[in-house]
Amino acid sequence: MTNPTNPNVGFNPSNPKETHSSTPSNIDNKTPILPPPTSFVTAPRFSSPTLHLQKQDHSPNVLSPENGGFSKTGSSVVPQLSTPPGPPVFTSPVRPAAVPFRTSPASPQPVALSSSSSLPALSAPQFSNGSVELQQHRVSDGVIEDHVSDGESSFVLFSAHKVLKHKKQANVPSLGFGALLSPGRDVSTGPQVIQRDPHRCQSCGAYANIYCNILLGSGQWQCVICRKLNGSGGEYIAHSKEVLHRFPELSSAMVDYVQTGNKGPSFIPVSDSRMSAPVVLVIDECLDEPHLQHLQSSLHAFVDSLPQTARLGIVLYGRTVSVYDFSEESVASADVLPGDKSPSQESLKALIYGTGIYLSPMHASLPVAHAVFSSLRAYKLNIPEASRDRCLGTAVEVALAIIQGPSADLSRGIVKRSGGNSRIIVCAGGPNTYGPGSVPHSFSHPNYPYMEKTALKWMENLGHKAHRHNTVIDILCAGTCPVRIPILQPLAKSSGGVLVLHDDFGEAFGVNLQRASARSAGSHGLLELRTSDDILITQVVGPGEESHVDTHESFKNDTALYIQMLSVEETQSFSISMESKGDIKSDSVFFQFAIQYSNVYQADVSRVITVRMPTVDSISGYIESVQDEVAAVLIAKRTLLRAKNHVDAIDMRATIDERIKDIALKFGSQLPKSKLHRFPKEISLLPELLFHLRRGPLLGSIIGHEDERSVLRNLFLNASFDLSLRMLAPRCLMHREGGTFEELPAYDLAMQSDAAVVLDHGTDVFIWLGAELAADEGRSAAALAACRTLAEELTEFRFPAPRILAFKEGSSQARYFVSRLIPAHKDPPYEQEARFPQLRSLTSEQRTKLKSSFVHFDDPSFFEWMKSLKIVPPEPS
Repeated sequence: MTNPTNPNVGFNPSNPKETHSSTPSNIDNKTPILPPPTSFVTAPRFSSPTLHLQKQDHSPNVLSPENGGFSKTGSSVVPQLSTPPGPPVFTSPVRPAAVPFRTSPASPQPVALSSSSSLPALSAPQFSNGSVELQQHRVSDGVIEDHVSDGESSFVLFSAHKVLKHKKQANVPSLGFGALLSPGRDVSTGPQVIQRDPHRCQSCGAYANIYCNILLGSGQWQCVICRKLNGSGGEYIAHSKEVLHRFPELSSAMVDYVQTGNKGPSFIPVSDSRMSAPVVLVIDECLDEPHLQHLQSSLHAFVDSLPQTARLGIVLYGRTVSVYDFSEESVASADVLPGDKSPSQESLKALIYGTGIYLSPMHASLPVAHAVFSSLRAYKLNIPEASRDRCLGTAVEVALAIIQGPSADLSRGIVKRSGGNSRIIVCAGGPNTYGPGSVPHSFSHPNYPYMEKTALKWMENLGHKAHRHNTVIDILCAGTCPVRIPILQPLAKSSGGVLVLHDDFGEAFGVNLQRASARSAGSHGLLELRTSDDILITQVVGPGEESHVDTHESFKNDTALYIQMLSVEETQSFSISMESKGDIKSDSVFFQFAIQYSNVYQADVSRVITVRMPTVDSISGYIESVQDEVAAVLIAKRTLLRAKNHVDAIDMRATIDERIKDIALKFGSQLPKSKLHRFPKEISLLPELLFHLRRGPLLGSIIGHEDERSVLRNLFLNASFDLSLRMLAPRCLMHREGGTFEELPAYDLAMQSDAAVVLDHGTDVFIWLGAELAADEGRSAAALAACRTLAEELTEFRFPAPRILAFKEGSSQARYFVSRLIPAHKDPPYEQEARFPQLRSLTSEQRTKLKSSFVHFDDPSFFEWMKSLKIVPPEPS
């Protein structure tokens, strides 16, 4: 049986034999680079990356994300968290490296989303009337820029900006080709919002877009996907192509079609409506006193942070389920249900149709919520944490029934509610060991395997039920007691939620509690993927499941891949792998992504993104267009998909080795009078990123428990590009006098005794103080404050919120920091200076002191690893 903690195997939209039989590979048979597995994976979502305007020489003006930067998108508004206190505004600039080192993360250059005069127009078919011409609709770059919304290009990031024409060259599996799609990002209102039905191709279902050929005389348009001609009801009739600029879909590569119907206005300038969907806290009451005190502090802060209009419910679980009644203002009062079995419809009706108030807006119930949290008591019986009875499954069922409320038909599950997804947030301190969905306290129970299998299926079904009712279940675990991740993961995953582990119920837990409830979410999401006939989608990884939609009555030749999205949030991304079906003869290929969903204001939105990609004959032209950071994230997601356990992770490390060798062989250059190949300099950052993957927490052995790696893996598989990149390779920032920071390679050469260093590794941020600096109380206090401010600023909107750990050089906790840095101290001096040029600014005495501070061990440096593969590493960019 497949390990249940891992993503479900869902679909592979291509025939594996057809897709991979002709793919060339010189990879060693012992550790082959495997083709993408037949699967579709679900995982949690995270906060959107920040953006800035940037131009690139080889394409029209587009936008690209500034990963990990300090500017914030104006379109993605997140409520300010009230506690723990927000970080002060960090104004000190990050100094760029003083040498030609490509800082990480470097901004990936998104593929141009506008038409470009450098691409030849598609040849126009001849028509018998002869009175009109089929014209390629084109707009100047300047006009396009006016229509591009902030962050538009960040909706889709391709691993390359060009496609190789020859199938054999294009389908090299070691590098691959694909895209990262973030369908749920907010966009500012503007010309790209259209309040009418879209024009769609009657043959394949594709949408009219900026790249369509337009028959100006008749208003007909030619589909870029299937090349068929379609009518526009006369809308596109124009005396010149400039007149067509007034249609957003013909002047912008990304548009939102918004249909409000009877649901009310589509854009509301206040946040009240998006917070009207209820949040129900499901709280473990089997906690010891220290954990309970931290939890109470986090809960009090949480309700204080909620908007006045937010509706809250509180459910406690242990051996029974307690549902708190907000109608009692002076005392904490609860209705109690047994936890050993699922609640009957009769008991739920008696609860819901009774006199109690179980969901109440904060303006009316804040004092009651505080009274409930203050009334919580520590677990009194002398029973080990892991053996205490917890009926988590029953508690979630009751919470779901409360959200449905009296308007729901309990037998058919018809839900009438406010806009946006409702949320159940489980605060768990131990495993589910009582009632439905539970497993025995002891692994040695004779019937444990069967009970585990039954529990997994029950939890998955409960998650699907919650999804049908537009309710997301987030599970926030904390403490030292194992919570049986394999049992809880399916519940969160199948509902579209996230499972997060914490050391305790303190600061990071409290922040995640607030950010989980504040995440905006749409519902009823459906993703459509269409490509030119030359392109085959081989794999999709993301927060959804394949959906079999029958559209053939409307579109006879619809070959789109449909994906049902578990929820629609800004923080999601889908990883899409593609291959060429055969040699491509055209000068460009097209990709269209359409996302249909109901937003938090209950407006129906169809978001359409269309991309045109030029094709090239030469490998050099293609490799120059490769975006190494996007490519690395796509490779990492395909690799992590197969790393279902520790043994698989070891195998995947060997696969990465073979992948690097194959890329060097296929795309690199052979050294004169040698059999060695040099890795291509155009993608010089790729091997270092994959080296971080190989030795880091996702595939390496620096995490102690397999459950932790399983949670990280599930988070990574659906993380946004920004968080994925940070989880893949850490970002290293050294504090300088005056409060500035210099970005450096994540090498152990940054561990200089007179410096403070911040290391952002996605789900963890480490602050390291050198011994010499730590000895000076005044300087170390100032440096630590600046580093903590920077860490909070970098992760202000990140979900899950990372833990922030600070420690001094030589302390036991410093091993967390050291293990994530590349051990470059063993490299020759010339190699160190080439890859870590900041060393040149040190005196000979400082370099000697730095060299003597390292403890030597067997872990290879990046340079040694590449040499062991018999590959010459690329020159630093």
